[in-house]
Amino acid sequence: MKIKLLFTFFILFFLNINAQNYIFGKISTEDGVELTDATVINIRTNERVVSNSDGHFMISGRVGDELRFVKAGYERVNKKMDENSISSSLQITLIKAATLIDEVEVKKGITGDLAIDSKNLNQQKKVQKLKSELAAYLSQKSDPRVLAARPGQFVQPKGEGFSIGKVKNRWDDVDLMKYLISALGEQYFIDLKIEKPQIQHFIYYVFAGGYERKNILKYGFCSDADLMRFQRAVFTRISSYRAPQTQK
Repeated sequence: MKIKLLFTFFILFFLNINAQNYIFGKISTEDGVELTDATVINIRTNERVVSNSDGHFMISGRVGDELRFVKAGYERVNKKMDENSISSSLQITLIKAATLIDEVEVKKGITGDLAIDSKNLNQQKKVQKLKSELAAYLSQKSDPRVLAARPGQFVQPKGEGFSIGKVKNRWDDVDLMKYLISALGEQYFIDLKIEKPQIQHFIYYVFAGGYERKNILKYGFCSDADLMRFQRAVFTRISSYRAPQTQK
């Protein structure tokens, strides 16, 4: 009888230790704005979920697990789960990634006399080099390619009358692929267990899965909504991409 009771005790203890709970929470910015499509990763299980339109998420986990919160344009956050994290709703705040610029130090105050101020101001070498390159550039003749649209930039078409024949897209798949890597960062794909040399191949694989990009290529502009659609398409295609080639 004692042996049976002892066995039952160990079984209950084992089930309690390995019990799987669900972790709930909300992701927002430092200004209190709910973040949609932020990725939540359980480092232990590699399970991934995406926050909804209100910033809420639900993911399986237990005490001791570490969750990672990722959103393009924001600093990533890692949080260790404890008893309070399991029993109550998490409130996660993501801070926008800061862009630092070089500081130009002024050694002396400006007097207003150009001859004196030009000697007193100790300009950094980078500033001096930039000014010299800019002066050389301005002295050259204009190049029409300078006015060409850059990736991510929409330019309103100009001209009169109607276009005859097929209108050429401003982007192709290569332009879009480069923009996605730039916007999301290589680390986003590395976190998905996609090796760095395979990132471009994986993006084309997502394209082939039916990712609608006609207007993106036509106007040469990828909106935040298009970027979110791509992230959702990534989570739809990631499993089949990792499967053997015969199953793709």
